[in-house]
Amino acid sequence: MERYWKRNLYMLWLGLFFNHMAFTLSVPFFPLFLHNDLGVQSGLEAWSGFSISISFLISGLCAPFWGSLADKFGKKPMLIRSGIGLGLAHLANYFVYDLCTFLLVRVFQGLMAGFSPASIALVGTNTPEKHVGYALGVISTSTAAGGILGPLAGGLMSQWIGLRGCFIASGLITLFSAMIVMVGVIEVRERQAGTRPSVLDDLKQAAVNTRLMRIYGLILLVSTSAMILEPLLAIYVVELGGSINHALLSSGIVFSAVGIATVIMGPRWGRIGGRIGYEKTLFIGLLGGGIGNILQLGVHHLVGFGILRFSYGLFFAAVYPALNALIINYADDEFRGRAVSLSQTASQFGIVIGPLAGGILGGWIGIQFIFLLTGLTLIGAAWTIKAIFSKQPDRTLTG
Repeated sequence: MERYWKRNLYMLWLGLFFNHMAFTLSVPFFPLFLHNDLGVQSGLEAWSGFSISISFLISGLCAPFWGSLADKFGKKPMLIRSGIGLGLAHLANYFVYDLCTFLLVRVFQGLMAGFSPASIALVGTNTPEKHVGYALGVISTSTAAGGILGPLAGGLMSQWIGLRGCFIASGLITLFSAMIVMVGVIEVRERQAGTRPSVLDDLKQAAVNTRLMRIYGLILLVSTSAMILEPLLAIYVVELGGSINHALLSSGIVFSAVGIATVIMGPRWGRIGGRIGYEKTLFIGLLGGGIGNILQLGVHHLVGFGILRFSYGLFFAAVYPALNALIINYADDEFRGRAVSLSQTASQFGIVIGPLAGGILGGWIGIQFIFLLTGLTLIGAAWTIKAIFSKQPDRTLTG
């Protein structure tokens, strides 16, 4: 483990970067694909939200099964399985011409998912204890970096080869990410004495740790708020810009704005959290993210909206590093790996709930009011965190 952890970290960073780049190269534009290519006219917001959520729902339901196979055969085979399966799912979208078939492909994509959780789990279990916090921080930047390049590349490529061509590109890039893991990752598997605790046992152990349970609740809330706009942003960009021909490129730029801000400020927030406490940076991130969402409500120009999305991202970049650090802080040493796995479960539920709720609410109360609702929720969470953690001593990571 001491010998290979850095190599594994770099290889998994690259694999996860390309995997998430491929995902964001086409998935954010699902609403426009549904409208322009599949002919969905009514209930576009709801169908967009459902098509995104269904994959994550299936993924969450299958996660325990894939997790048990990972314990038995190793996490690297599960990464390769997921990379190949997701690549084939992206490629299958090229041949879709009706809504029902599209949803079936999304179900298959959910069955094959698990690349990101398996990457994080492999990093957590194949990194020496003193380097775990650093390694998890590094690996978290890979998805942010992929989230920058993906929408930009998708927006540009769609002008030349169309969205169906973007699906082909997503598939090939995802297969390449699987190849990186296959060739570059060396998993060190240690025999563990006794039987592995069940998910129910893990939940029982986590339930007695009130601070840990609060973090899980926050992860669920934050994931929901981050994903609630996923099926709506492309539609909203069309409303602001008015040009359907340039909607994909404009959407790609807007989607990338938050990722750019995350890459710029994510590492800095990590260092700031180490100095002033992760509870304080979490409060700042939630408060800034809430205010940023509300400010977007009043902007009716595409350039101004993009600038506000970037500004929102500068603050919201503090949230996930702080939450991950607090999980490591609050979990007992022997429970850290399983505590991180449970956090992925909480995040997965938020990723399911967010697009589904956004699709339904966006078509009911309007997209602009989603910004208001999300903003007020994040501000409320920030003040709740301040009230709870101000009564408790702060702990900072060491090592």
